[in-house]
Amino acid sequence: MKNVLLAGATGYLGKYVASELVRQNYNTRVIVRNEEKFRKSGIEVDDVITAEVTSKDSMKTAFEGIDVVISTVGITKQKDNVTYMDVDYQANKNLLELAIEKGVKKFIYVSVLKGQNLRHTAICDAKEKFVDELKNSGIDFCVIRPSGFFSDMTEFYNMAKKGRIYLFGDGQFKSNPIHGEDIAAVCVNAINRSKDEIEVGGPEILTQEEIAKIAFDAIRQKSKITFIPDCMRKLALSTGKYLMPKKSYGPFEFFMNVMAIDMVGKPFGKHNLYAYFKSLESK
Repeated sequence: MKNVLLAGATGYLGKYVASELVRQNYNTRVIVRNEEKFRKSGIEVDDVITAEVTSKDSMKTAFEGIDVVISTVGITKQKDNVTYMDVDYQANKNLLELAIEKGVKKFIYVSVLKGQNLRHTAICDAKEKFVDELKNSGIDFCVIRPSGFFSDMTEFYNMAKKGRIYLFGDGQFKSNPIHGEDIAAVCVNAINRSKDEIEVGGPEILTQEEIAKIAFDAIRQKSKITFIPDCMRKLALSTGKYLMPKKSYGPFEFFMNVMAIDMVGKPFGKHNLYAYFKSLESK
């Protein structure tokens, strides 16, 4: 049985990947910054290493005896003094360099669907810069490209709860967001697959308008959707760069760009968006 090292185990996706590794009986070691936070998840892995992925020296012992590395490392909002380049690029590069030094056989990394076409956004520029490093490293690799997570759709639910959902344009761009449990299965199954890139999404391909209506259905409210001219989205992007704090503009920039394109990966999984929205009612 392969020995797997997971980095990013306390994040939204990382917890699901850790659970799936345990479920499939892999010898699982995780790198976490806060061991207590991970232990509260109740996931019984074989080994927990406390380290900072931004510090290469702090992680050296974590790679002993490891066959495969899976990294879900990344940040949504840029924190004070920590940028996308610091984490999504450099931290993953630290992991990659140590993996190569220790003779790790495979490196699996989670980026984003159409990341290559979104390099004008700060978050995708950092992610794809690392993908370039990975592809040129000589190590066996797989890049997982999800279309978006169910957790990203929470904003639709939040707007519905407030009584109205706002969409840009006509709301007809399509996506198939995927549940964390389903994408975790893709990540773990990639350990024994030969593909070097996997573009994947959830089982339902939906327009933005359909997602909005599902959110209202989940809270048993009549749909109230306002369509905003796309020129306003472009204006918000151009002015936000100068008016918004850098740590807030990054996720805003990404969200505004993916709202204006189709984000559809190969359908996979069993979870549906209506059930996810319903699950938010109890939180």
